[in-house]
Amino acid sequence: MYQFKISQLQVLFTVFFLLSFYNTSQAQRVTREQLKDTLLPSFSAYRDNYFITGVPLQNDISKTTADAKYQISFKQLVTRHVLPFQTQLFLTYTQKSFWNIYEFSSPFQDVNFNPGIGLASGIYNRNDELTGIAEFKLEHESNGREGEASRSWNSIILTYNARLNNKTILTLRGWFPFGYSDNRDLIDYIGYGEANLSYDLAPKWNLEVSARKGAQWDWKGNVRSRVFYRISKSTNQHLMLEWYVGNAESLIDYHEYENMIRIGYAIKSPDLNLLRGKKTKPIYE
Repeated sequence: MYQFKISQLQVLFTVFFLLSFYNTSQAQRVTREQLKDTLLPSFSAYRDNYFITGVPLQNDISKTTADAKYQISFKQLVTRHVLPFQTQLFLTYTQKSFWNIYEFSSPFQDVNFNPGIGLASGIYNRNDELTGIAEFKLEHESNGREGEASRSWNSIILTYNARLNNKTILTLRGWFPFGYSDNRDLIDYIGYGEANLSYDLAPKWNLEVSARKGAQWDWKGNVRSRVFYRISKSTNQHLMLEWYVGNAESLIDYHEYENMIRIGYAIKSPDLNLLRGKKTKPIYE
């Protein structure tokens, strides 16, 4: 049954990947000179900020199986000066919480803390048009607990964000993990990288599919699908529907298989807006 579920998601991911190439028309790209004249925000959202709640699809729905999940994520430029190799230095912090909000006293199941420091650089074609953004990062992730409940790991990460066409962005992320001796089988579930596709379905609609494969020759890993609906053209506020299937949604239960659907409110990250030919706005806009 588990293998069958993952196979269905692989088909979904493949269809989505092919769909991303359907529209081949090109919107205007940002050029190197335009980017030099663009004042990037010193403080902005890094990953999506959201609050969502939902229920499991593989278990009975009850106060103990339904939950809420929220994420806070931001990015701070250390300096506006361009460093060697046309890079910029930045700090990031992401905090993801799993909240048993429907249980008595509403305890938190897990809180994952994820600080990082990195360098980013634009990638250009022969016409000096921006086609991608590369990142090199050092990250730490842990749940801040002690003893048997402690979960932590460090990673050196290489990320490439590529604009495939005017509606689609592909993100490939690979990491070298270290410092996870307390949870030696963690990599069997989170693997060494992930792929993410973001596709603009319509002016207010966006679809994202992300996939990870564990390090072993089995079905460990996960697929996460998200649909965003922008509430208005003047704000970066969205309704978000998320479907998560697989392992390692949280650090505390990384070995557990989850099949959760959740809905809620999101402030979508503008971090890749330059690849879409849009202006990058501060987190509060």
